[in-house]
Amino acid sequence: MNHLLQFKLTLFTLILLLTTLQLFAREPIKLPRLSGPITLDGVIDEAAWEAIEPLPLIMSQPTYKGEVVEPTEIRVAYDNDYIYLSGKLYVRDPGDIRANSYYRDRWSGDDTFAIIIDSFNDKQNAKWFFTNPLGTRVDMAVSDDAEGGFKGINSDWNSHWDVVTTQTDEGWFAEFRIPLSTLGFQDENGTVKMGLIVYRYMAVTNGRYIYPDIPPNWDLSFVKPSMAQEVILEGVYSKRPVYITPYGLAGISQAAELNEDGTAYNSPSETVAEIGGDIRFNVTNNLTFDGTINTDFAQVEADDQQVNLTRFSLFFPEKRQFFQERAGIFEFNFSGASRLFHSRRIGLVEGQPVRIIAGARLVGRINSWDVGILNMQTANDEVIVDDLNTAVPAENFGVARVRKSVFNPTSFIAGMFTSRVDKNGHYNLVYGLDGNINVFGDDYMVVKWAQSFDKTVIDSSRSNQFNAGRAFFSWERRRQIGFTYSAGISWAGRDYIPGVGFENREDFTQPGHSLNYQWFAKPGSWIRKHWVGNFSSTFIRNADNSTESSFIRTFYQIEGKTAEKFTLGLNNFYEDVREAFSIEDKVDIPVGQYWFYEIDINIQPPDGWLFRPQVEVEVGPFFDGAKYAFEADATWNISRFFELRGEYEVNFLRFSERDQNADLHLARIRIQAALNTHASLRAFFQYNSGGELASMNLRFRYNFREGNDLWIVYNEGFNTNLDQLTGPRLPRSDGRSLTLKYTYTFIK
Repeated sequence: MNHLLQFKLTLFTLILLLTTLQLFAREPIKLPRLSGPITLDGVIDEAAWEAIEPLPLIMSQPTYKGEVVEPTEIRVAYDNDYIYLSGKLYVRDPGDIRANSYYRDRWSGDDTFAIIIDSFNDKQNAKWFFTNPLGTRVDMAVSDDAEGGFKGINSDWNSHWDVVTTQTDEGWFAEFRIPLSTLGFQDENGTVKMGLIVYRYMAVTNGRYIYPDIPPNWDLSFVKPSMAQEVILEGVYSKRPVYITPYGLAGISQAAELNEDGTAYNSPSETVAEIGGDIRFNVTNNLTFDGTINTDFAQVEADDQQVNLTRFSLFFPEKRQFFQERAGIFEFNFSGASRLFHSRRIGLVEGQPVRIIAGARLVGRINSWDVGILNMQTANDEVIVDDLNTAVPAENFGVARVRKSVFNPTSFIAGMFTSRVDKNGHYNLVYGLDGNINVFGDDYMVVKWAQSFDKTVIDSSRSNQFNAGRAFFSWERRRQIGFTYSAGISWAGRDYIPGVGFENREDFTQPGHSLNYQWFAKPGSWIRKHWVGNFSSTFIRNADNSTESSFIRTFYQIEGKTAEKFTLGLNNFYEDVREAFSIEDKVDIPVGQYWFYEIDINIQPPDGWLFRPQVEVEVGPFFDGAKYAFEADATWNISRFFELRGEYEVNFLRFSERDQNADLHLARIRIQAALNTHASLRAFFQYNSGGELASMNLRFRYNFREGNDLWIVYNEGFNTNLDQLTGPRLPRSDGRSLTLKYTYTFIK
């Protein structure tokens, strides 16, 4: 091949690469300024709105670039203090409007009107605000460019903003007002560049109209910051309001305790009265400081109980509000649930709260660097673990994270440092380095390395510090349509201990892969999309290179035009058990090597149904026995004031050769009642036959305005099996508490 031909091929490759990278690039547009006052009443009749051209919408689903049949006018504007959004959302049949719930932060199959704002224009993070025809406010934080679907969405994040809606026979209408100070931004002499996405969703037809034109090539493509339209705001300067939120709390509790003689249980009462609070302000226009004193999370919903069918620890997600602000900046995840930082390590021991004396967080941007710093101090405390009082020493937790875009808007390099030091002198320090590189098109390379320094390991005189490391590498194609793939390998050393992180295995090497092909059906079909996929994950012991576990899944999924789904899967397992273990203290799994499989069927209904049952069945061998599992999850929107959701899971485990059986039942009932967008009651009941426990969590909230709330919370746990093999009979109530909490936010 001559040099000229080589040059031409190289030039052609570079042009193709650059074309691919810029395929969806758009020129920034100037966002219109309001020319007059706006009354936030859901009636869009002001001259200032009429002076603004509606945004050009396209249909994103069910058929990409199909006909926009429901007239829709969406306008976006701003002034010195706010971003405004209005929507005239017409319908042909008023009966097709779905307005299911008044409950704050709950999407329940409703029609939706939304705006996504990437206020730092970093192509990775954004704030997602949406409402339904009732004016219910829902806000979420988007991180990592919404990769992994809802895994990249923080639904517990909340912000200060307003929305008002109205409804007529023609349709429904909405007006948003979002403070610029809430968003955070970077300005250059009053000029600000942000990313913007808006959409309308209609539940009955599964229709979504969107701006800008974003093809449905990715999961949650309609909230993907890298695909947002860049908009320019002019004459906008940072405001730095201070939010001071004190709280007052009073309550009474009882906990079952064994008396000194060990002959009976008593339930002494204990009262509590607390004060504390939070403060928040912008240090600069793009750096936000949050401080907290005597932090309390009484209003947080109880954790979902789980059934553990493995010999490894379960993962529970973070629900506490203080840890939700810009939580995406603190993400440093390996494969599965493994992560360098997991905020539930702070102020919780075995799920029991430990007093947090104070804490501070600084998040935002410094020039082109994303920055996150967190420090929390806990007190000496006692928690009940396995029915025993356990002393917990005071600890200090520190986390620092920096990240910088490189090469292109969707690539970054980053670093993280965590520390955990207690008053007894034990310390754990971990640093991590990671990179996420968009190599070309939708192909990404991810590299991560972490290393821990734990006093326990260092004092043991182990000389090879490399064994305290954690590494990860993957290459993947990130898109939803067409052929996609991923291949990666994860490694954890024998002495890797992330003191503020989460790991449920140690000293392993884990290769894995996935292969997927998805395609849209013909326009006339009731089917919207087909999906064929295969993925695997294997854990290899570093000590002797033997396989500890392996999992291979092959599946086929059909998605209908109105969002119904049917999935058929075949799951294959291998487990090398070297130490016998118990499943929920009901059945024992002996030492041995096991190959087994299961057939998995999952059926999901359309979003537009008022009663939406989802069913999953798993059948097949299980270790040296068999498993028959059934799971149902149904939501019923009885009215806009009342929603009932039930979840039921049962695992029938049968080991006929050794005459051991177990029926493990797990049930959850959630009742959400809301008189309007201010007053709501949420009841959460759980039953777990494995742990022989039931619980009740009742939370009444009156939201006077954002940041000003009255909470009344009642919790009680119940023992379902009162007779023990040894010791006295258990009381029916394991413990109960009633708490009243009031918060009020001062804005200065």
